[in-house]
Amino acid sequence: MAFLKRKQNAQFEGEGLVLFNEVQEAMKAEKVLKAFGYSVQLVAPPPELRKGCDLAVAINLVEQPGVERTLTQSDVDYVSILPLNIATSALLEIVTITDFGRWVMVKAGNMKLTYEKESGIIVNTSGGGCPDIPVLHIELLGKKLKEAPRPQETGYTLCALMLDRALEKAIEMKKENK
Repeated sequence: MAFLKRKQNAQFEGEGLVLFNEVQEAMKAEKVLKAFGYSVQLVAPPPELRKGCDLAVAINLVEQPGVERTLTQSDVDYVSILPLNIATSALLEIVTITDFGRWVMVKAGNMKLTYEKESGIIVNTSGGGCPDIPVLHIELLGKKLKEAPRPQETGYTLCALMLDRALEKAIEMKKENK
């Protein structure tokens, strides 16, 4: 089935959540929707909205019909799309930063990546319970942020995705502090 690619929105407004039973489907949905020009964001939904998966995709609610059509035609299995009432439910921040002076820890979900500010060398990774964590830790430890392999390209789990988001944010922060 042919798809028309949308023009990328300049600004993300949110207000809607696509909920999933499986982490892999949430990751697939984000990739598919971005490929078709939708401005989306992978988020942690409030606990009261979770449907079996700790991830959701935030969308511009006015685009719901197109999002539903794109997900269905791309064989992405989602549970539902809900409006997010900002007054009663807040999205949980996936990425948080802790500054330890000489080091910075970037936490994405339950995965943490710590790097030395001056050199940009990764000094630690921790968190998660996924089977690919030891391999990802070995690949990242001692590498400069910009030279480190992307965890999402090596691992296949939510932990790999979250560690990839932490690395992405760390690289962005290091660039800003030059």
